[in-house]
Formats: sequence, C-alpha cells, structure tokens
Amino acid sequence: MKPFQPDLVYFEPAALDYPLGKELYEKYKHTSIPVEMTTSHNRITSLPGDTELEKYRIAKRTLVVGIRKTLTFDTSKPSAEYAIPLATGCMGHCHYCYLQTTMGARPYVRAYVNLDDIFQATDKYIAERSPEVTRFEAACTSDPVGIEHITGSLKKAIEFMGERELGRLRFVTKYANVDSLLDAKHNGHTRFRFSVNADYVVKNFEPATSPLADRIEAAGKVARAGYPLGFIIAPIMIFDGWEDQYADLIHKLHDTLPHVDDLTFELITHRFTKTAKNIIEKRYPKTKLEMNEEERKKKWGRYGRTKYVYQDVHMEAIRVHMKTLVEQYFPQAEISYLT
Repeated sequence: MKPFQPDLVYFEPAALDYPLGKELYEKYKHTSIPVEMTTSHNRITSLPGDTELEKYRIAKRTLVVGIRKTLTFDTSKPSAEYAIPLATGCMGHCHYCYLQTTMGARPYVRAYVNLDDIFQATDKYIAERSPEVTRFEAACTSDPVGIEHITGSLKKAIEFMGERELGRLRFVTKYANVDSLLDAKHNGHTRFRFSVNADYVVKNFEPATSPLADRIEAAGKVARAGYPLGFIIAPIMIFDGWEDQYADLIHKLHDTLPHVDDLTFELITHRFTKTAKNIIEKRYPKTKLEMNEEERKKKWGRYGRTKYVYQDVHMEAIRVHMKTLVEQYFPQAEISYLT
C-alpha cells in the first residue's frame, strides 16, 4: 500500500512561521496538488463536493497544516495520563471508528507544526507529576504513523521522549510505513502499538489502511529495533467463525514475530452509540457493521452517553476466548485491559 498523499492541502498563515510549516509549504507548492490558505485549521469551508458524502470523502484526502493553539492536553485514560497533540484526523475509513463522531464535522487530516510549543507543554506536565512517570498517547485523535512520511513529527517526539527520564510515549497505528522510525533514539521510552484484527473485520471495515500482513511484518521490524511493543485488538466482533479467526490472528502474530519480552495487549469489544450509528450509516451506507440495538446491552458511558455493548454472555465468551489465546501463545505478555 502506498503511503498517503493528500489531494488538497490547506495552510494556516501562522504555520509558515515555523520551520516545518515552511518546509511543507515549499514542498507542496511545487507539486500538482492544489494548495490553499485558510484562516483556521478548525474551519475549512471551501471543500469541493456536491453532497455531504462527497465532501466527507474529499475531506479524508485533505491535509491541513496549522498550529496547535490549545496546549492544555486532554486526559487519555486508560492508555496514558495525557494525549500529546501532534495531529488530528485520519485518512483511514474504518467504519466503526469513534472519530466518526468526535471529528464528525472536521474529518480532514490536521498536522501541527509548532512542535517546540507542544514539547514545552509536555515538559511542564512531566514536571508536575514528578517523580512519577507520565505517559503520553499520540494517537487519541489521529494515526500519526499515517502521515509520518510527510511531517517527520513522530520521530522528533520519540527522540524528545527518549531524553526524558520520567516521560513515556505511546501510539497505535494501522499503517506499516515504519522504516523511518526504526533508527530513532527511543531509549525504550516509546511503546509502539499496532491495531490488528480478524480477517473479516480488516477486509470489511478498515478501508484505506495497511493490509494485516503488512502491519504484522512492520511489528516485527519495530520489535527488532528494540521498541516496547503492543497490540490493540479492537473492536473485537462476534460473527460467523469469530473464534477461529481470532485464533488465526494470534497464531499469525506468534509465528511471525521475534520473541518480545516487553509486550502488551489491549482488548476492546465492539460498541456504538446512536449518534455514531447514524453517522456511520450515512457515510458508509453499504456497511455490514452489525448495530442492532435490540440485540445489545445498554451501558452508560462518559458524559451521559448511552453505549450499546454485547450482552453479558457474549462478553464473557470473548473474554475467555481472547484471554486464553493470549496467555497460551504469549505467556510473557501483559493484558492491559479487556473491556
């Protein structure tokens, strides 16, 4: 799969005051990709497209280069203490993704170029929690590996955190273009995680992401580069043959990867909200995603939102099956959570 290149690029004027902003502007203005200016990365009103669906698909192929003005970091439990904002938005088309709702009105990809400001804020958060270690999640609202070949920001963040005794970086990706990160001076302070899933889920619900085999191959490269490694299996779904397909997934990981001492698994079952369901059905009208509210159990989420999760009997079946697989094939691994 070829790395992402946008069909359209916007720049905030202030982004040109930063070295990375200047570099990207010079790069794209000498290509055939249209370049436009915008007053704010939060408000792009001139996207082409005659329908909302067309605008959405074009937005997912649009890169907006701006500065991150808000340097108060969001919390990122249970993955980390804080989210470090290197980028927002993703070029992938995962039907189930929670960004469908949180980034609903602004689905374009935003890259922030004021990295020194972001890193200074990071240092303040580390100092506040000293002598405790502070973890930062770089993939709460984006897939930073997906645009790393464009920005180089993730490598800078990895090496920045590698120099912090009390700082740790984490991110997760569905992309395999990791070669530029293999020689980063990470000092074991960055956990590189890959999102993987059963073949049925990858093939039906994860368009515009790297094939599963490529992700697993990339994970092997990352492990051999000495990074702490992790896998997120999410969303875990129940479908015909789900037990066998998830067993096949764990077998593939076991057979492909070198031995990894520092290994984690995060296991998350499929859930949805009514708002997400409505947006997903509009954006992916032919989706096979199962979202029958009557077959699910209601669960109160954050901010009073109602989530629809699997019934208890199904949740227990998933818990037992997945826990057994991981413990059998990766006895050294930690299951960070299963939810």
